[in-house]
Amino acid sequence: MEKIENSKIKETVYIETLDNGMKIIIIPKHETRKKYIIWGAKIGSIDNHFIEPKTGREVKVPDGVAHYLEHKMFEQENGVDSLYKLMSLGLDANAYTTNDHTAYLFGGTNNFYEGLDELMDYVQHPYFTDENVEKERGIIGQEIGRYDDEPSWKLYINLMDCLYKNNPVKLDIAGTVESISQITKETLYDCYNTFYHPSNMTMCISGDFEPEKIVEEVKKRLLPKEKMPEIKRIYPEKELVINKKYNEQEMEVNIPLFMIGYRDILENENNVKKQIAIEIILNSLIGKSSKLYQKLYNEGLLMSALEFYDEFADEYSHVVIAGQSENPEKINEEIVNTLKNEKATDEDFERNKKALYGEYVSEYDDVETIGRTFLQDSMRGINSLEFINAFEEITIDYVNKIQNELFKEEMSAVSIIRKAN
Repeated sequence: MEKIENSKIKETVYIETLDNGMKIIIIPKHETRKKYIIWGAKIGSIDNHFIEPKTGREVKVPDGVAHYLEHKMFEQENGVDSLYKLMSLGLDANAYTTNDHTAYLFGGTNNFYEGLDELMDYVQHPYFTDENVEKERGIIGQEIGRYDDEPSWKLYINLMDCLYKNNPVKLDIAGTVESISQITKETLYDCYNTFYHPSNMTMCISGDFEPEKIVEEVKKRLLPKEKMPEIKRIYPEKELVINKKYNEQEMEVNIPLFMIGYRDILENENNVKKQIAIEIILNSLIGKSSKLYQKLYNEGLLMSALEFYDEFADEYSHVVIAGQSENPEKINEEIVNTLKNEKATDEDFERNKKALYGEYVSEYDDVETIGRTFLQDSMRGINSLEFINAFEEITIDYVNKIQNELFKEEMSAVSIIRKAN
């Protein structure tokens, strides 16, 4: 078992890679009674085209399969719904699907090992029939309809359509009513047998645990499987330009929504350092304490702080800035000009670097946040402790370099949702 210590924040992480390839990450937190576990498979909405490792068969599945599969995992052959079973144990249980992974989780203070029994049972014993797959179609169709009517989600999907032409990250995670109509039990088993092998899965456990003991408990419940060859995923060729600059749609909103995006095509940068630099740039230049925000607020163009974040994986990377304004075009112009021409002062850089470091450290106080963070980072090949160590290497010169290379006007686009007439 690998042991990684960080003396700066007095945290230790243990990593065990089993013979079948599954990775278990343990973050002990002995000062709390809360226990949390999250088990993820590296299959997301972008994984709709692949080569089966065992047969060599090329498979193209309908959009929305990863999400559909997540929905169906809870239903067991004996009629039990495992999500309700976990909740009946007093555990806070859930699951989610993203662009690049799917995860099943629960947390609580009592009945952890009973919950572990249920979690590892239902994730390893899928039960798909023609009848139960058909039954789910209407449920997910209704969910797709709700998202189609949600302005903030349409704002995001429309922005992805601006930033990417062929990349599947632009697709709705749940698919469309038409695409899910093509999903069968055979489709689900194809994806399950390919992507839900332990060698394509990571489990993160945080709370009051002894690392060796919890690993043994997991191994007791893990079905024996040999390590599988690496999955070959097939994606469209990477695009070096955006698809279009602008998308506008009318929906039922009180104030227009806007979302500005920047494609990130920097291939040779360390993703950990780059993410820290991006957050420092955005907090310094467009954050609530920035000159631009104060100017836009005083002019009545912004009523609340902007939201911003970056998303990255091997196949996509972008920065998103979102807010509300009666004049979104003016906001877009001001933000693009600021990120192109302005630079953080030494004082802004130091203040925001310290504040960001404090935010990263505070994440370790919550077992749920740190468990989910470690899983998400692991899916991208990162150990979350790398972020803490990387702060020492972040200089204002590096931040300025990233700003010059990433925030280019030709790589930006804007999505707007206006009030329906």
